Amino acid sequence: MALTPIDIHNKEFSSRFRGYDIDEVNEFLDQIIKEFELLIRENRRYEELVNDMQARIDYFSSMEDTLNKSIIVAQEAAEEVKNNAQKEASLILKQAEREAFAREEEAARKEQLAEREVVQMLKKVELYRTRFRVLVDAQMELLNSTEWETIVGEPPVQTVLDDTTELAYNDDEVTRNEEQHG
Repeated sequence: MALTPIDIHNKEFSSRFRGYDIDEVNEFLDQIIKEFELLIRENRRYEELVNDMQARIDYFSSMEDTLNKSIIVAQEAAEEVKNNAQKEASLILKQAEREAFAREEEAARKEQLAEREVVQMLKKVELYRTRFRVLVDAQMELLNSTEWETIVGEPPVQTVLDDTTELAYNDDEVTRNEEQHG
C-alpha cells in the first residue's frame, strides 16, 4: 500500500530513553509531509497531462486513419472519373468518325448524281444542236433549191417544212428513250 501524507502525519513513534528529539522529528516529518503532498500533486498533474496527451494522440491517430481512408476514396473516385472520361471520349470519337463517314458517303452520292445530271444535260445540248443543224440544213437546202420559184405554194414544200418542224420539236421523246436505254 502506498504511503500518504496523512499516514506520515498520523505516524506515532514510541519514545525511549535517549531517543531522538521529538520536536525535531515532528518538524522533519512536517517537512516530509509538505514535500510528499507537493510530489503527489505534481504526480497527479503529470498523470492528467499524460492522459490529455494520450487523448490527443488517440484523436490524431483516428484523424490520420480517417484522412488515409479519405485519400484512398478520393484516389479511387479520381481513377473512376478518369476512366469514365476516357470511355466518353472514345464514344464521342467513334460517333464523330461515323458521322464523318456518313457525310463522306452522302457527298459522294451527291457528286455522282451531279455528274449524271451534267452528262444528261450535255446529251440534251448535243441532241438540240443536232436537231437544230438538221433543221437549218433542211431550210438551207430548201432555200438553195432551184425549184424554189416553181414550187412556192405547192404542197410538197409544206410537207418538208412539217417534217423538219416535227423532227426539231420532238426533243422530249428522244431524251426519254436515251434515259431508258442509256
